[in-house]
Amino acid sequence: MTTAVTSPRRQAFQYHELLRVYGWYRVAIALVLLGLFTSELGQGALGNTAPGLFLNTVIAYTALNVGWLLHLHATGYQVRVGQLSLMLGADIPAFLAMIHASGGLNSGLGYLLLISCAAGSLLLERRLGAFFAAVASTAVIAQQVYGLIAGTADSRDIVSAGSLGILLFGVVSGLQYLSGLLRVATWRADQQSRQAAHLQRLAQQIIERMRTGVVVLNDAHQTELVNQAAQQMTGRQVQPGSRLYEALLSALRNWKKDPNCNGHLMRLEDGNELRVSFASLHREQGNNTLVFIEDNRKLTQAAQKLKLASLGHLTGSIAHEVRNPLGAISHAAQLLSESTSLGQEDRHLAEIICRHSDRVNQIVENVMLLSRRQAPQPQLHELGCWIEQFVAEYRIGAPAGTVISLELPETPLHARFDGAQLLQVLTNLCNNALSHSEMATGVPEFELYAHRHPERDTAVLDVVDLGPGVPEEYREKIFEPFFTTGQGGSGLGLYIARELCESNQASLSHCRDTSGRSCFRIEFAHANRVL
Repeated sequence: MTTAVTSPRRQAFQYHELLRVYGWYRVAIALVLLGLFTSELGQGALGNTAPGLFLNTVIAYTALNVGWLLHLHATGYQVRVGQLSLMLGADIPAFLAMIHASGGLNSGLGYLLLISCAAGSLLLERRLGAFFAAVASTAVIAQQVYGLIAGTADSRDIVSAGSLGILLFGVVSGLQYLSGLLRVATWRADQQSRQAAHLQRLAQQIIERMRTGVVVLNDAHQTELVNQAAQQMTGRQVQPGSRLYEALLSALRNWKKDPNCNGHLMRLEDGNELRVSFASLHREQGNNTLVFIEDNRKLTQAAQKLKLASLGHLTGSIAHEVRNPLGAISHAAQLLSESTSLGQEDRHLAEIICRHSDRVNQIVENVMLLSRRQAPQPQLHELGCWIEQFVAEYRIGAPAGTVISLELPETPLHARFDGAQLLQVLTNLCNNALSHSEMATGVPEFELYAHRHPERDTAVLDVVDLGPGVPEEYREKIFEPFFTTGQGGSGLGLYIARELCESNQASLSHCRDTSGRSCFRIEFAHANRVL
């Protein structure tokens, strides 16, 4: 199999350019020789010994070079070593015939061989280039020796032929040396370019896979780069004119005034908090600003771990100091209520003691459950299938006449969450929805609506009830521990539900759906994010 002269990448481009220039040069030199011979300028200098031989050789050489140039253009300058060697080899007999027809080396045509051999040294391998130089030198000397024998040349022509041969070897050797240096330099530059491209792709992949959002702003505060994590956390709102973009610029100005004050909190429209920090990125032309965006829920998770550790010690004391006396009080109240000598009013008071003892005991149970909670083990769930399975199991223990409406997406919707903790959260929310719907309408009813967030591409699950909803002033307080507006509740259900959501990097909030109904919304972390 023959080897292509041209090589890929950078060297291929350089060889193509050299072939293109050399192809046009051959056509131009042939046309120039033909024009000089047919005009008065070349009379007595070109073809003076054998005009017919010179004319036929020039015409054939011109036709050959035009066909060669068309072939190069048609093949996209992809030629083989054999083809190129044949074309360079054709130069030697053509120029020798012209030299002979013009009376020898005194015509100056011998220097055209110099250009052909120089081109061969650049386009061919080192040995082939030297071979063509040797053939051209030998042919020129042989031609002059023949002329000397025939009586058409003298000894000075032999010296000129020898000098031309030495010049041919010198030029070819020098060009081959320079060509070798050029190839090595080109190879090194290509290696460095590929290494730089590899590092750039590697850095880009690292930035894209980072859980920290990264935004690059130029001097004009225009975004040059926004990685996937930043788009997911901001809902692709880092665009000029958006409220988040203006808040980001305000934080950037404050940071430039006081670089020591780094780490700004920004609240999104859905209630999520983002922590933003800045760093300067120096370049030769201007300075860029790196903006790092982190979901504040991560910091909340770290604080939660410390809080749970402290709570674990607290619940140990609660178990001994509160639960044991509470059990004695509850047991005494039950015995008292069973007494036959107890009046109706005293029996009612005993029932109050039992009821509130059970409530306090439930509070202790919830606090201990919260302190013993293990770290989440997130799993990837297809939310539609998971909800259908949950509803089938929930109906078994639900009150008679419970109405559960489902609205699930047609395409698969994935969410990453600890399965057991998601079951606990959703059970709590559904129990609340049943209770409030029944108090408002007399029918235990709620709706589960799973959909995809249009901007952040995250899974969202709405638990909608028919109750009156939460007053605006209580919207955030309902997630505080021990806060309750009803009777009999411990005030820890929603607090524990939000804690479980945040430990799985999800958010739990209260809002109104498009129909104005009360809605508790779980927005899950992006399914591709590793929790």
